[in-house]
Amino acid sequence: MQLHINNETSKLQAVVLGQPASLGKTPTLKETYDAKSYESVILGTYPREEDVFKEMTMFDRVLKKHNVQVFRPWMLSDCNQVFARDVGFVINDKIIVSNIIPDREDEKEAYENIYTQISYNKIFNLPEKAHVEGGDVVLYNDLVFVGTYNQPDYPKMKTARTNMYAFEFLKDICPEKTFIAFDLKKDNTDPRKGILHLDCTFMPVGKDKAIIYKDGFLNPESYKRICDIFGKENLFEITTEEMYYMNSNIFSISPEIVVSEARFERLNRHLEDKWNIMVERIPYHEISKMGGLLRCSTLPLIRKDE
Repeated sequence: MQLHINNETSKLQAVVLGQPASLGKTPTLKETYDAKSYESVILGTYPREEDVFKEMTMFDRVLKKHNVQVFRPWMLSDCNQVFARDVGFVINDKIIVSNIIPDREDEKEAYENIYTQISYNKIFNLPEKAHVEGGDVVLYNDLVFVGTYNQPDYPKMKTARTNMYAFEFLKDICPEKTFIAFDLKKDNTDPRKGILHLDCTFMPVGKDKAIIYKDGFLNPESYKRICDIFGKENLFEITTEEMYYMNSNIFSISPEIVVSEARFERLNRHLEDKWNIMVERIPYHEISKMGGLLRCSTLPLIRKDE
């Protein structure tokens, strides 16, 4: 397999979609590892496996409708494997195996059927000190935006997933790219106050547009830098409530087609009416209660640059 991912929106040809079956029991509060799951456990709204299965089946159908080759990890018993993006990510022709939090280490073995199809010298395992998950890595052609957390309380923050050590390591692996780090606000228990991954506060769409929640960054200069790159007129700014429901975590099949949650009415109308992007609306609300949405569920392998 010849990996190729240069951005978030070029025509998708091959992708890994997470596995919705055999999720295991509802976690206890102590077992949750993101603020949205923490909240849904407290509220008693943590999703049932049958609802997760229905929503991911809809996503799978839309991908195949647009002639995308869909791979799935092996199913592990009693293991939540919905969010493929956390396990690995591709930059250009290299796949980086994430150092995900220890609670989820078992998920990696389920991707062996995919890694065996990739040349061994294109697979990169990170040093133990390098913490990174794919939701924090957003590609925009020659630029790679990385969501980080570089504060003294990093060890105490379950929602801090990517550190500066990993940022520097990625720069060494991909010297042809320009890497930009954005420190994110973090909160272990309140999903309205913290950002789990960069793709929960920022996401390019089309060819030169982006969705953004400007209050997700620790430093206001991060928002200004994105404005400088995209132009403020090319940004769709979402509210705190829209961030809470993960409006930025949609998934592009091409510059002209995105998959979005059916309830994202304001965003979906804007994409279609203002930016002329076709929106494939599917239900994904139940999955969002586990701390991720559409982009989180995917690991793109091949996109064709136009």
